[in-house]
Amino acid sequence: MTKSKFCDAIIVGGGVIGSSIAYYMSARGMKVVLIDRDRLGQQASLAAAGMLAAQAEIDEAGPFFDLARSSRALFPQLASELQALTGIDIGFKRQGLLRVGITAADVEALQRTIAFQQSVGEQAEWLSMDQVIQREPEISRELQGAMLVEGDGQVDAPELSLAYAKAAVTIGADIKEFTEVKSLLLERGRVGGVVTSEDVLRSDRVIIASGTWSGPLLDQVGLSCPIYPVKGECFSVLTHKPLLSATIFSHGCYLVPKRGGRLVVGATSKRHSYDRKVTLGGISTLLEAAKRLVPSIVDSEWEKAWSGLRPQTLDGFPYLGEHETCKGLYVAAGHYRNGILLSPMTGKLVADWAEGKSEKHLSLEPYRIHRHQNILQEKAGASS
Repeated sequence: MTKSKFCDAIIVGGGVIGSSIAYYMSARGMKVVLIDRDRLGQQASLAAAGMLAAQAEIDEAGPFFDLARSSRALFPQLASELQALTGIDIGFKRQGLLRVGITAADVEALQRTIAFQQSVGEQAEWLSMDQVIQREPEISRELQGAMLVEGDGQVDAPELSLAYAKAAVTIGADIKEFTEVKSLLLERGRVGGVVTSEDVLRSDRVIIASGTWSGPLLDQVGLSCPIYPVKGECFSVLTHKPLLSATIFSHGCYLVPKRGGRLVVGATSKRHSYDRKVTLGGISTLLEAAKRLVPSIVDSEWEKAWSGLRPQTLDGFPYLGEHETCKGLYVAAGHYRNGILLSPMTGKLVADWAEGKSEKHLSLEPYRIHRHQNILQEKAGASS
């Protein structure tokens, strides 16, 4: 084991969240080290479809809606910055999203969502089936219509994660892949660094951003941030002529058109599973759902199938913030299906905290990292 090295911040976890934090901190002139037990971006970030659905999946006002919209707003400038630094095109495009209604109940719910979105100043409108077909000729005639959200878009998730990391390195970050963080260094009520499988790294800031694998390090400081995996299976097909121009979203299935005639279909949902095998049952369920939305998908060429583990929390909100008694230790984990969407704002928030800045425009109360501590202690007491 080599001697200690000092840096401004150590980020544990090299997915899209950790890589975003590395980028935003490096851009502020901080010397950071990004550590991952595998190659960067090989877990949830690699499997994500890349939707930026700040409006399509949220139907009530609140801090999460505000966080999602604020993060979505950062993507146009971010895409330009990352391409300038790395040459990587993250595939950002804002061609809209159609959340389709299959039943009369769906239509009523979507109409309420549209009214809510418009009441807070966002664009959302109802399209009749004739209007939907005019925009998307391949869509099923059996649907009832759709909510159009022009502001929602997409990126290529693996490229985004890679671009964050490469941009961070370009402006001074160090990356350590295939390196396991064994423990935290704790010194007089604050964090002092980490012990890895290779060496000791010292810093007065450590950010835990390792998704479902965050638990063991947080246990060391008595912090319970329950994060469990939700397995999601996806597949993709290829066509010479794109089947869709906009993302199609419905209960249990989404279709995201990518460059080169590629169409991504997702995603199944299996809670508390670390099993990343792609199952015939999961893919057949997705295929049936996709056929109901776009019947001509059956004529597409099969490309591939894959799965990923999305980090979910007890209430569906990520953990964001600094440890109350172990100063300098931050958590940014548990973003579930919204890691891609929330990655720029998460990176910006952590960089702000490192500079002593507080967030003035967003309420971060729902994301407090200690919010489940009492609940878990009460459960433990009741079972003893």
